[in-house]
Amino acid sequence: MTEILISFGSALWLGILTSISPCPLATNVAAISFLAKKITHPFFVLLSGIAYTAGRMITYALLGFILVNSILGIPEVAQFLQKYMVKALGPILIVTGLILLDVIKINLPGLSLSQKHHNKLVEAGVPGAFLLGAIFALAFCPVSAALFFGSLIPLALQSKFGVTLPFIYGIGTGLPVLAFAVAIAAGITSLSHWFHKLTRLEHYMRIITGVTFILVGVYYTGIYILKLF
Repeated sequence: MTEILISFGSALWLGILTSISPCPLATNVAAISFLAKKITHPFFVLLSGIAYTAGRMITYALLGFILVNSILGIPEVAQFLQKYMVKALGPILIVTGLILLDVIKINLPGLSLSQKHHNKLVEAGVPGAFLLGAIFALAFCPVSAALFFGSLIPLALQSKFGVTLPFIYGIGTGLPVLAFAVAIAAGITSLSHWFHKLTRLEHYMRIITGVTFILVGVYYTGIYILKLF
């Protein structure tokens, strides 16, 4: 029971942290605000926001599921990971922590969407909002990429609940976005105030998570590589 709570809780936390990181958060709020401007009825604003959120959630979940299933589905790779993954986990967590603390900076090629195609998806209604969410989910920023590829995937490969964790992560990425969709549909006008508060909160959450990753990584490295303990 404890292992389930730790695994599911970690995946959910990583998803929430991904969603409120500055780059994804700004993209999400901008996208939902844009949807709200194009749609006059609050119910359809909410429906489009839910569809956009579902697009992000399902994309993250399926991508993680495919990666974990593909890696574990190759016997040689599965055996290699079973033997060496624990040793590799320490350095992976240290590097991920340094990226979260902005000590290591990485530049990723962005996935761009032209204004023409953006408008077409918005005008397509609920299905278009779903596709918009799915496309934006694939536009990884350094922090979201570090959390997804550097934390979630290694966690899933190590856990016996591996293929389930990407879906829990997907739910985590959708919760803050859904909250903004509901707020916009309800006509709340002080979103910029909450946006700045959430951005500030994310800064401290990211520091705590980054430091935790480094400490756990050092501990794993000491045990499984340096044999210090």
